[in-house]
Formats: sequence, C-alpha cells, structure tokens
Amino acid sequence: MELKPGLSAIITGGASGIGKALSLALAQKGVFVTIIDYSEERGKEVASLAEKEIAKFHSKLEIPFAIFIKCDVSKGEELAAAFQTHASTYGGLDICISCAGINNPVPFHNDQTDGSHSWRHTLNVDLLAVIDSTRLAIQTMQAAKRPGVIINLGSASGLYPMYSDPIYSCSKGGVVLFTRSLAPYKKKGIRVNVLCPEFVRTDLALKVDSTMIEKMGGYVSMESVVKGAFELISDETKAGSCLWITNRRGMEYWPTPMEEAKYLVRPSKLREKSQAISTSSFQLPESFEKIIVHKLSHKFRSATSIVRTPLRIPIKPDHVLVKIIYAGVNASDVNFSSGRYFSGNSKEIESRLPFNAGFEAVGIIAAVGDSVRHLNVGSPAAIMTFGGYSEFTMVPSKHILPVARPDPEVVAMLTSGLTASISLEKAAQIDHGKVVLVTAAAGGTGQFAVQLAKLAGNTVVATCGGKEKAMLLKDLGVDRVIDYKAEDIKTVLKKEFPKGVDIIYESVGGQMFDLCLNALAIYGRLVVIGMISQYQGEHGWKPLNYTGVCEKLLAKSQTLAGFFLNHYTHLWQQHLDSLVQLYTTGKLKVLIDPKRFMGLHSVADAVEHLHSGNSFGKVVVCIDPSYSNQSSKL
Repeated sequence: MELKPGLSAIITGGASGIGKALSLALAQKGVFVTIIDYSEERGKEVASLAEKEIAKFHSKLEIPFAIFIKCDVSKGEELAAAFQTHASTYGGLDICISCAGINNPVPFHNDQTDGSHSWRHTLNVDLLAVIDSTRLAIQTMQAAKRPGVIINLGSASGLYPMYSDPIYSCSKGGVVLFTRSLAPYKKKGIRVNVLCPEFVRTDLALKVDSTMIEKMGGYVSMESVVKGAFELISDETKAGSCLWITNRRGMEYWPTPMEEAKYLVRPSKLREKSQAISTSSFQLPESFEKIIVHKLSHKFRSATSIVRTPLRIPIKPDHVLVKIIYAGVNASDVNFSSGRYFSGNSKEIESRLPFNAGFEAVGIIAAVGDSVRHLNVGSPAAIMTFGGYSEFTMVPSKHILPVARPDPEVVAMLTSGLTASISLEKAAQIDHGKVVLVTAAAGGTGQFAVQLAKLAGNTVVATCGGKEKAMLLKDLGVDRVIDYKAEDIKTVLKKEFPKGVDIIYESVGGQMFDLCLNALAIYGRLVVIGMISQYQGEHGWKPLNYTGVCEKLLAKSQTLAGFFLNHYTHLWQQHLDSLVQLYTTGKLKVLIDPKRFMGLHSVADAVEHLHSGNSFGKVVVCIDPSYSNQSSKL
C-alpha cells in the first residue's frame, strides 16, 4: 500500500511511545488518524500535533484531520464504538496499528491474587485487545470493500523469553503467532503483520533494568521502528510477516525461510495446482534418442554419443515413462563420463558400459505401469536419476518428484538448488548473524547458496570472475562481491574480515580450497560440495594433497564437511517444496544461463560452455523445443 494523503488510520495506544511516533509519522504523510488511548491529556495533545501536519496536505475539508477517542481497549464495547466513529468519519479504514500495551504491575512469582488487577488485566490489554482490534479492523475494511493493512505491535519478548515478566512475554508471543496465522487474509486484500522491536525508549521500557538494555545493544531508535512499520505497510508481499528489530542485528524477518522450512508442512504450489498437459498431440514413438557414455573419459564430447533405442511397451509395473523437455547440465557430468561415480577398478567400470548420461530433467508423464495409481499421464514431473539426456526415460515411480510446470527454473532447483538448500542446513548448520562465503557464486548452485544464506539473516560474501557476474550477484543481495579478475581474494578477506569467515560454501577446489581454509574463523565450518577446477585436468579428476589440513582444523576448532546430494534423497521433496515456495512468493530468484541449447546434439556444447567459466546461473538444455512452450497452469 502506498502511503499517501487521504488514507485513514487507527492507532491504539497512540498517545505515547511508539503509538505517538507512528501517529505523527502517518500524519506527516497526510494520513487522517484516529488516536485511541486511555490518557485524555496526552491523546488530545498528539491529535493536535497530528492535525497541524495533516493540514499541510488538505484544505477546506469538512471532516477533522485527526481524532482523539478516550477508550479502555480491554472493554469491547468502547473499542467497537471507537472503530465505528472512525469509519463513519472517514468512510472506511485503510490502516490499523495496535500499540496499546502495559507490563504486569505485580511480579508473577510474588502475585498472590486472582490476577484481576495484575496478570489477567495485562493479558486483556496486551493480547485480547489486540485480537479484538484486529477483528474490528478486518470487519471495517471488509465493509468498505477496499484493501487494508493491520500492524500489531509485538515485541522481541514475544520471540524469546523475558524472565523478568513472563506474562508480558506470554501476551506478546500470543500476538506474534496470532498475527502470523492471519496470513491467508492477504487473499481477501487485507495484510496483517507484526512488528517486534527490542527495547525502545518509552515509559514502559524505562522500567526495565538499564544493565540488561545495555547488554542488548541499547535502545532501538524510534526511527527504526517507524521505518519498519512503513515497510510492512508498503511492501505488498508482507502478510503474516514478523519483523524483528534490534540494534545488534538491524531489521530482519523472523523466522527465516530456512527455519520455517523445518516445521512447515504443506504441498508445494507447483504440486498443489498441477494440471495435466495435453498429450493428444503426440503418440508414443517406436524408438527415441538418448545420450550414452560409450567410453570412459573426462572429455564429455568424445566419451558420449547419441543412439536410437526402441521404446519398450508395455511399461514395467511400478514404473513411469517420462517425456523429457528440459535437462540440467552439471559440472560433474564429466566425472560421470569418466566413471568416477562407480565403484571398482577401470576394467570393472568399463564392463558396465554404456551408461545413460544426464542427472536431472523435467518433463511430462507419457505412460505409467500397471501398479501406478498416484501418477497420471500428462502430469508434469521432475527426475533426478541417470538418463536425463534422453527424449524419453523410464524410472521407478518412487523417483518421480511431482511439479506443476516442466520449466527450466524447476530444473535449476534440482541438483543445484537442492545441493545448496540441504548442505547449508545439514553440513553447514547455517545460523543467522554469521559471515558466509560462497565460491563460484554466479554458477548454478552458487546463486542459490548466496540467496539462502542471505534469507537466513547472514552477511554474504561471494567470489566470481568478471564484472557482469559481479553485477548479477549484487542484484541477488550479496553484501560483498569479490571479482577475482579485479581483486585479490586473499587480500580482501584478510583486510575486511580479519576475524575470518564463519561458513564457507566451496565448489572450486585447488588453490581456492587452500585460500578458504586459511580464511576460516574459529569454530568455522567449510563445506565442500565440489571441486570444479580439478575436473578438467589433462588426465581428468586427480586428487590433490592438501597439506596441513588436520593441523589447521585442530588449531581453530574448525569443521571440514563434504556433501554429496545422493546421500540425502529423503530430504529432496521437502527442500524442493521449500525452494518452490520461496520462488513463487518472490523471495528467491532463479537464474538460467542466457545461452540457449536446443536438442540432444547441443548437450556436449552445453557441458563445455559450463566448464568454460563463461556461464551465468544454471545451464539448461531444451531436449524437445516443440514442447518447451507448453505448460500447466499455476
């Protein structure tokens, strides 16, 4: 919602503290305000100040610019009458901010009463009145048939315990979860959000031990609170959002998407709204083409060939035939073509040739086996099994990942996105407030790592090669981009992050690995998800000796962890759903390399393009261009 003259707002508790600051800030935007408070003297004073500000935007209006209404918010009849007065005066309600609040006058552990004048009253004002105000605001907005924004004032004490006043903490925790649970009202045009600052210099906060406030970084400025409230009003994507404001960490939304993913159980929008794509325009062919590895070599082009193979019908029981539309290209394609992912010596691996190439793809289900009941022909699907570089592939039904659109963005979320999402959670054990370094950050998986780390509330540093890639990473929200073609990575890290980096997402290997290990902070975690610089040597992938690794880890209590996506298959669907949710809500960008590769004959070109160092984002091959523009409806 754009803050502009002519809107109207209700602010409970608007006579002092945060309520007063927000009342005057809205007035300075030309917004008509109704100030609801129990203090008549203060309330009239704020209303008078607000009128002077609003008058700068309006003239010769018969309605009052600002209203003060004396009201005990814990009394439902008084509160309802106040909302009715506002609606009849201004013809509706655009913004409602519930700021009225008190602390518990009697310490809970000393209270021997029934609480009617202590903890019960505190709950009535701090929680039940907020619920009542929200209910009345929604009714008023709906009656006027226009959109609105509601902000409930929570507190950092509603996010973590306040031992000195458990009743206050309880009420604010209730406000937080009550508000977050109202996110679905966005579909009705009403966005309800909660603002949770730490201690602000108000009459209420002055009663708190100053030593505690100093330890928490001092008072949060009123300007920060107003800025946060205006962000929740203006940002149309915020609904059921909780904005946490501290001096220690600034403004951030709580919980982070990665924390949210730990408990959120809901079908992905890409599955939930999936509709079948018409398959009437094609018939199953007698044969199809696919790419196979016919000899072991890290040179993908010479190791592979395109062959035509019969399409065996009927489909095996409990199997699914998928028509591939897009396939993803990965750095490890060259490791697969050289046999690195198979156990045994060279002769044993060669005896298994040929291999079906390609790790990941999206397409549509073309046929199902007899015992498959939960999947339908025409439904979009993603796969992460060998055989992605193929016009058709048959896989066990348990390997199907349901999606709604067979799009290149979904391909990017598979190996690249899932590697970033799962490894940051499980191997890096990512938290908030850390410094996170991502190497090769403009690549397929790096783009996800930087965004997820940033969404988790961290300072993100990223390496890349070239101005264009650096600009791309800045657009993704990276705090410090190091272009190794223009700057020395080691020098930058040592100068700007002298205490070291807390978490490193490393995919380059070689000298970069050494540099990262030396830049790791005490207690730091370095996660190795690949070593692309070592894949394309003269003789393929050759292990290197990293001398002194154990000594370095021991000296700083550091952790070095490897990550291989196939060991986490049980988490694929959960994390894919989380990535899709972030993408469809606009919190995550998915970058596809602009160079187009069409058909199986372009796969080798795509693999070489990825290893050239010139790729941006995820490299994808369109296996069947005739179907690339057909998609299901979200």
